Amino acid sequence: MATATTRSRTGSSAISASGACCISVPPSTPPARLKQRPGWRRPWRVERHVTLARLRPLAELLSVSVVRRLLPLSLCLSLSVLAGCASAPVPPPAPAHSDALWRVIERDCRNAQGPQGSCLQVDAAADRRDVLVKDSHGQFQYLLMPLDKVSGIESPGLYRKGVPNYFAAAWQARSHTEQALGRPLPREVASLALNSPHGRSQHQLHIHVDCLRADVLQALDAQQAALQTRWAPLPVPLRGHVYQARLLPGAALTANPLNLLAFDLSGPADVGNWSLLVAGHRDARGAPGFVLLATRLDTAAGNDASAEELQDHACSVVTGAGAALERVR
Repeated sequence: MATATTRSRTGSSAISASGACCISVPPSTPPARLKQRPGWRRPWRVERHVTLARLRPLAELLSVSVVRRLLPLSLCLSLSVLAGCASAPVPPPAPAHSDALWRVIERDCRNAQGPQGSCLQVDAAADRRDVLVKDSHGQFQYLLMPLDKVSGIESPGLYRKGVPNYFAAAWQARSHTEQALGRPLPREVASLALNSPHGRSQHQLHIHVDCLRADVLQALDAQQAALQTRWAPLPVPLRGHVYQARLLPGAALTANPLNLLAFDLSGPADVGNWSLLVAGHRDARGAPGFVLLATRLDTAAGNDASAEELQDHACSVVTGAGAALERVR
């Protein structure tokens, strides 16, 4: 079998294709007998050939020692990685055509001629910078999106000071849903939903503006006494999933719901695993406000953190449609 050989100034070593190895000292170096060391019965000798067989016991001893030292560290690192994965699910891969909404913005909203096609409105003011697009799924659904590239609820830039309140702009856009309905849209029926990256197909932030489902509206009415001005688990599941709820008083959406989610509930590092819905609300005295509903990713429970599941794109509460129109999965 052929042998590849490399040479150096100090000697030569050969590595064969079979993996055998030997280390030799140049022939010009004669065997040397060293002086007797104090406390030793035999002198040291430098032997001409050090074979693999003689090195193997030492290598095995070193291997066992290294393994014993590194095994606890490797186990610790493995457990740390597993713990991290349990608390922070890996974001899903981008689906095909996940930039379709961004292409609509570039084509129909960011052109010199003004809004065209499915783009209905553009607000380029510094405190807004948003667009409104008609969604093709359902007659009454609209999408409020940033004029700039923002992936979604998980984007860190959303939680910096001075960022526009996109939910406030989306709340104003409910007038388009009302116009499409051709009749008044009750405050408590209007809703805004923002899905997590695990429960959406598009990677441009978009808030679904549409109606609340009839069964969700009934559940919230029944749990009126449980709703508070701080986050707390809703006593009953919605669509089979656990939701956190809180009230926000006032007729206008002056507070940013995203900040209330990130800094009061989820924590900024975990916000990408959450989905948020904001719906109009009236308390027992009829005072206006909002109810915020948030749910976290739970793959074991079949929850992909898509609060849009609480919406009805047929707006059955107002139209009297026989069945709710579900979200596009």
